[in-house]
Amino acid sequence: MKISFNREACQGHNRCYLLAPELFDVDDEGYAVLLVTGDVPEQLHAKAQLAVDNCPEYAITLTEENPPA
Repeated sequence: MKISFNREACQGHNRCYLLAPELFDVDDEGYAVLLVTGDVPEQLHAKAQLAVDNCPEYAITLTEENPPA
């Protein structure tokens, strides 16, 4: 699972940071900063989904990696 963050869509509500501080931080202007590049660790999948579900601007997306056939 990969997480993407659209900085331009972010309005600085910081719900992602409050719900998943392992995945997000906040910059000096109050906007989210994604801390994870590449795959989200399996133990953080639920928190990543929680951040996606609670972003009012839909600035966070998850993509599932398809296993090889």
